Amino acid sequence: MSAWAYDGLAMTGRQLRRVRNSPGLAILTQMMPINMLLFFGYVFGSALATPGREYRAFLLPGLLVATAAGGVMTGMFQAAADTHRGVMDRFRTLPVSRAAVPLGQAVADLVVTAVGTVPLLLVGLAVGWRIEGSALDAAGAVGLLLLFRFACTCAGIFLGLLTRSEDAAGQLGASSFVLPLLSDAYIPTDRLPGWLRTLAEWNPISAVTTALRDLFGNAPVPRGAAWPVAHPIAGALAWSLALVAVFLPLAVRRYSRGE
Repeated sequence: MSAWAYDGLAMTGRQLRRVRNSPGLAILTQMMPINMLLFFGYVFGSALATPGREYRAFLLPGLLVATAAGGVMTGMFQAAADTHRGVMDRFRTLPVSRAAVPLGQAVADLVVTAVGTVPLLLVGLAVGWRIEGSALDAAGAVGLLLLFRFACTCAGIFLGLLTRSEDAAGQLGASSFVLPLLSDAYIPTDRLPGWLRTLAEWNPISAVTTALRDLFGNAPVPRGAAWPVAHPIAGALAWSLALVAVFLPLAVRRYSRGE
């Protein structure tokens, strides 16, 4: 095993121990999308054109992607906390690969997210959501979801290293809650005003959500949508890979410079 891979595993283990030592926070984080599924599914569903079970099947992929987008907030807060408390400075004094620290945090978050997704899927099955597509398509949907979470976490880590403040990261991270609202995660975009529909359909969350609905077989790809939503799998891959390509090198460079 190469040195950077060994260092990355060590940093991943450190982050997982961090989660293990704060189980309450992890549980609360995973309960939020479940509460939203039950509340939105049974309250909002009655007011939409796709009520009841149909709306809950429509909603679940959106909640999965909205939770994945929360990687921006999680990555930002953890990186800012480690920077503010001097943990990053101590890491820089060690003979550790510069890529290992941000990469280890992102991989550990991916493991926690993969485990935390299971309860939401089980509750979704209990309220009427079903996988209508093939097992291979469903596996592809999960893989796409985790790739998007990894991309969002990389973006969050860079922003956390940039802010260097827990308070600033908390306030900036909380604003990321708006992103799923400007997408098709909770409602279809075809009834939105023209400019707002365009904005929502170019939101990466919309492309990933539509891709999951398509792969799970929960809803057809909408007609007349912007390119990322009209070609959701390609759009979701393009957005996710672009975010990783931009923010992972930036996070490694920011950590290495220690500014």
